[in-house]
Amino acid sequence: MSFSGHPAAGLLLAGGRSSRFGADKSFATLDGAQLVDRAIARLKPQVARLAINSNGDPAGFAGTGLPVIADPIAGYAGPLAGVLAGLIWLRKTSPEIPALVTAAVDTPFFPETLVETMLSQSRGRSLVMAASESGTHPTFALWPAGLETELADYLERGGRKLHDWMARQEAAICFFPAVEIKGELVDPFFNINRPDQREAAEALLQRD
Repeated sequence: MSFSGHPAAGLLLAGGRSSRFGADKSFATLDGAQLVDRAIARLKPQVARLAINSNGDPAGFAGTGLPVIADPIAGYAGPLAGVLAGLIWLRKTSPEIPALVTAAVDTPFFPETLVETMLSQSRGRSLVMAASESGTHPTFALWPAGLETELADYLERGGRKLHDWMARQEAAICFFPAVEIKGELVDPFFNINRPDQREAAEALLQRD
C-alpha cells in the first residue's frame, strides 16, 4: 500500500512519565516556548488533523485547542499504547484518512518535512519509521489506518517494545540528515530526556 498524495493525521506522543526530567516535559520551555507548542508548530502544518496523546491532566493542554487522548491501556504501557490510542481516534473521527504520523513532543528539531518525506519514501510499504545517523527513531513513524486490532493484540500479549514491533512489521526506513542550527550540525531527532539536555539545546539556540 502506498500513501503518496494522500493526507495523514498527526499524533504528538506526550504520554510518558518524564521520570528522568522530573516534570512533564511537554511544558518545559525552550527558547521561550513550551516543547508542546514547538512540536505543534512543526507538525500541524504537515497533517490534516492533529491530536495529543497524554496520560496526565488534559486541562494542561487546553490552550492548544487540540483533542487530548489517553492510552487505552492503564499503567503507562509505553509509546505503542499511545499509537494505539491515536489509531482508534483516527478510525472514529476521520476514517477517510489513510495514515497516522506520530512524533515525540520532546524532540524540538524534528523535520518540518517529516510527513511528506515519509509519504514519498514509503515505496509501497505500509509502515515507515524515521532514521538518522544516530539510528532509528520509531516514535517518528507513518502508521497505516486499520492497524489497531493487530496492535491491540500485541499489547494484550505483553508486547511493549517499539523496535520489536517495527521488526515484526518489517517497517521501511526513512533517513533524515543532520540539520544546521546556529552553524552546528544537529541530529534532527535529538530529544530531551534530562534537564541538562534541555539546557544544551537552549544554549545552542541562544548562540550568536
